[in-house]
Amino acid sequence: MMQDLSRFVQPGRVHRQIYTDPAIFELEMQRIFGVAWIYVGHESQVKQPGDYVRSFIGRKPVVLVRDEEGQIRVIHNQCAHRGSMVVANDKGNAGEFQCCYHGWTYHLDGRLKAVPLQHGYPRDFDPKNPRTAMVQAPRVASYRGFVFASEAPDGPSLEDFLGYMTTSLDDMVDRAPEGEIEAAGGVFRHAYDGNWKLYLENLCDAAHPWFTHRSSIDAAQRQSDDAFSDGSGEIAIRQMRQNGAPYSFWESQVGIWTYPNGHSYLGDYHDDAKLVAALKDPLFRQYIAALEGKKGKQETRRILEVRRWNSNVYPNLSFMSQFQQLRVVHPLAVDRTVVCTYNFRLKGAPEQLFRNTISFANTVNGTGSLVLTDDLEIYNRIGMGLSSAGAEWIEVGRGLQSDLPDAHGGRRGANSTSEIYIRNMLDAWLRYMSNGRAQSALQ
Repeated sequence: MMQDLSRFVQPGRVHRQIYTDPAIFELEMQRIFGVAWIYVGHESQVKQPGDYVRSFIGRKPVVLVRDEEGQIRVIHNQCAHRGSMVVANDKGNAGEFQCCYHGWTYHLDGRLKAVPLQHGYPRDFDPKNPRTAMVQAPRVASYRGFVFASEAPDGPSLEDFLGYMTTSLDDMVDRAPEGEIEAAGGVFRHAYDGNWKLYLENLCDAAHPWFTHRSSIDAAQRQSDDAFSDGSGEIAIRQMRQNGAPYSFWESQVGIWTYPNGHSYLGDYHDDAKLVAALKDPLFRQYIAALEGKKGKQETRRILEVRRWNSNVYPNLSFMSQFQQLRVVHPLAVDRTVVCTYNFRLKGAPEQLFRNTISFANTVNGTGSLVLTDDLEIYNRIGMGLSSAGAEWIEVGRGLQSDLPDAHGGRRGANSTSEIYIRNMLDAWLRYMSNGRAQSALQ
């Protein structure tokens, strides 16, 4: 199988089988999701001892919890007795975890606490055995509040794995006047009948909006600027109109950058005129004043000059720092994927800014939105198309001859319509699938 896998990825193209073969999917769960640093949640979701949220490492259910001592833990959501999932609620606060099947009870760090009818078990039964527990993930680390876990007992540190992509996470947090963000406003969940890799491949695709989002572009362009609005919907309208920009915009004003381990981001090239235009917005002026009050004018300008859209951390995370959105990919089967979308509040920013974040999420990424429904239709169509008897090889070669080195150890497309980010993810995919290890960002 390993020899065959190397033949599935060729320069500028990929075999459709990596999106449709259940055996390859099972191997991905072992060699990618069983090894890489996987995003599991944010520290603000577990503020107090006993706070917990359910999450996943690949298909494995886990619990992100803050224990009695205030330490962040990631424990497998499985009872050591008969294997039942212990925690069923999406989130909550508890002093202990108890399985509803036979009452085995666990400390917040996963250690076994109590066993009913313990006298009935064999003499060699040891409740203190660390394997007789809700077993902890081998490695857990946090970067500025973003919590990742790895099933591999060793390997690159989280910061080495993230490499230059730490700057995208910095961008999310630095935008908060008080230097702290908080997950808030609930969660959107949506599913599609297609492979998990399709989602990340779409998020940095600057060539698809003109066609895929034609209906929402037309609706936004017909919307009169004189129509009543409380201001919060205008951000989404502007975004939908921008999706209809000609290719000359995408190939001159927007860039695509890629980094080791499959990471990438899509963003604007800096333009002072965009910051000047934003000053006309009274809310944005309030926000700038709050930032300058805490961080000074020079640091505020540096923060606002960073203009990144979608940042992808392979294999399961994408976020938009300018819009305080974060999306987590959960693969269920080779042709079934669930995505959860979260929003963040910037502490110290005007409250209306967070309302705008929620409004933008509802309009663009909600399950009934004008935009997400287009993408879901495409994912489903790709899932069906790849299973047909058509072309065996999928073309991902746009921009292949014009890719350029990046000053921070990665590569970038000559413009944002390059498919370099897909090729970069496929390089990481092949590396993981071949030897089960990420590439050090320091190499």
